[in-house]
Amino acid sequence: MSAESLRERIFTAADTEGFNELALDIFRFQYENCEVYREFADALSRKPENVKKLEGIPFIPVEFYKSREVICSGMKPVREFRSSGTSGSIPGRHLLADPLLYDSSLLKGFLYAYGDPARYTFLSLTPLPGENPHSSLIYMIARLMQQNPVLRHGFFLKDAGGLRQQLSGPGFIPGKTILIGLTWALLDFGEKYPGDYPGLVVIETGGMKGKRKEITRAELHQKLKQAFRGAAIHSEYGMTELLSQAWSVQEGVFRTPPWMKVMVREVNDPFCWCSPDRTGGISIVDLANLYSCSFIASQDLGRVNEDGSFEVLGRFDSSDLRGCSLMIQE
Repeated sequence: MSAESLRERIFTAADTEGFNELALDIFRFQYENCEVYREFADALSRKPENVKKLEGIPFIPVEFYKSREVICSGMKPVREFRSSGTSGSIPGRHLLADPLLYDSSLLKGFLYAYGDPARYTFLSLTPLPGENPHSSLIYMIARLMQQNPVLRHGFFLKDAGGLRQQLSGPGFIPGKTILIGLTWALLDFGEKYPGDYPGLVVIETGGMKGKRKEITRAELHQKLKQAFRGAAIHSEYGMTELLSQAWSVQEGVFRTPPWMKVMVREVNDPFCWCSPDRTGGISIVDLANLYSCSFIASQDLGRVNEDGSFEVLGRFDSSDLRGCSLMIQE
């Protein structure tokens, strides 16, 4: 099956049967065309001829992106995203062969969670795109801003006063303004300028990066609610190794777009899947990862709910602290 025919189906697999069928087709395609993934699948004796359902597909450990080039043969990378991690850690590298596919995924995913991005003013507490051209998060925020360049978007990591002025000025439109940023930067701003921000949507994306002590998401959201009184506190779940994002608009419960699925594996057995509401390792199917690998075993801990939504509860003890890491909740 050709890559073009698979690409056309990514955003149209609306039901479970269609999703699972496309996931198996993409597994076969990536097994044939991605050398790193084929080696991994062969080592586990998981070949296409003996994998008949989604649960049997091997999920490549996210750490492979640190040491290998995970990209399908014949594809030329035109952009490279790198994970942030902490100082001294080895970054993961995602070689992007089709930026238009990523654009479609991030824009359609935002539309699925929030509606038309052109309706929102985006204020960012991250570095400027030119300061970190390999950040998938910053690229995503910039693309969202570009959907309506007439609005007063901006990057304010080095201009907290300017951000405060915009949030308190006549240009602020309640319900139509999103403040999105790194966890530590949102906390820093909230401590410097606490106040009433009714109608503001605050989206934390993680990212203590050694600047603050890691805390649980519940503690984080409590601090943000105290600093941004009246604001809605949301979350984004994504990573360098994925081309899609999940969004949480209530109490840390994330929902995926239709072409993305989160599954939870037993900690000591990657082919044994947890039942709903049990904690385990988060594995992600991202069908938009067509030219790299759509099946990623992360180092995050979490649980999936009966309705398919999920929660992120922490990290494996032996894993690097990533930009979005949080300590395990009690």
